[in-house]
Amino acid sequence: MSSINFGMIGLGRMGANIVRRLSQHEITSVIYDQSPDAIKVLAAEGATAASDLADLVSKIATPRTIWIMVPSSAVDATIEDLSQHLSRGDTVIDGGNSHYKNDVVNAKKLAALGISFVDIGTSGGVHGLSRGYSLMIGGEKEVVERLDPLFKALAPGVDSATRTPGRKGEPSQSEHGYLHCGPHGAGHFVKMIHNGIEYGMMAAIAEGLAIFEAADGMTPAYEFDIAEITQVWRRGSVVDSWLLDLTAQSLQESPDLLEYSASVSDSGEGRWTVQAAVEAGIPAHVLSAALYSRFASRDNDEFANRLLSAMRSQFGGHTA
Repeated sequence: MSSINFGMIGLGRMGANIVRRLSQHEITSVIYDQSPDAIKVLAAEGATAASDLADLVSKIATPRTIWIMVPSSAVDATIEDLSQHLSRGDTVIDGGNSHYKNDVVNAKKLAALGISFVDIGTSGGVHGLSRGYSLMIGGEKEVVERLDPLFKALAPGVDSATRTPGRKGEPSQSEHGYLHCGPHGAGHFVKMIHNGIEYGMMAAIAEGLAIFEAADGMTPAYEFDIAEITQVWRRGSVVDSWLLDLTAQSLQESPDLLEYSASVSDSGEGRWTVQAAVEAGIPAHVLSAALYSRFASRDNDEFANRLLSAMRSQFGGHTA
């Protein structure tokens, strides 16, 4: 059995599967969620259920490591409530998508109580249970090193990717699929940029395939089998990627994609990435455009478009 005394708060798709993956490596968890049903499911699989935060803390031996996997809007309140029950030497991990500057504030508050704080950008989504999680970690070196068995259990492992030519000797931490990126906030900063890039990559794939879909109205007209194009691109193409794999899977299951909404949400990291680019004075043309396209998908540009039509009508008598 692992010597890590672990608890998980938040049993959504990510939190629940992190608990499951850790159990495969003999790291048991005490669990809590606002949903009793979510607790029951994992308790039936061997996790220890807790009725509230105080009960969760009481069931974990010191030094405790408590992972919080809740929406960023709920992180501060959760940490505030949790900290009232913790002891000096305990560690709180925020594994969600919090803003990196907020991590610095929470780290200082917890440090005043003798409690360590680690921020982890966690990528892997619903496939993390089987594939492992890419972990981007921020915090004090000695704390991160102490929790190494936890991160190694969650990460995909060295064999999940072909080793980069020129790499020699023992695989580095990053080659296992996790990395201590720097002090408090660094983990979430790296994950923020990761998600900003993700927006751009997703937009590029979607826009390119949309041109194929409209090609039957061009001159000359083409009728492309978009699902088959994604299949050929998955084999030897320079745009081969996991995102392309997932796109091909979606098209295999539903070629017309009619059950999916045309309105695309954004979870915050894309906005923060663009804000960081502005703060640093770095041009981020693609990432900004990808973010704005999500706004447009929700008809947030409707009034602006009506104004454009009004101006064209006023100066040129255009009706369309």
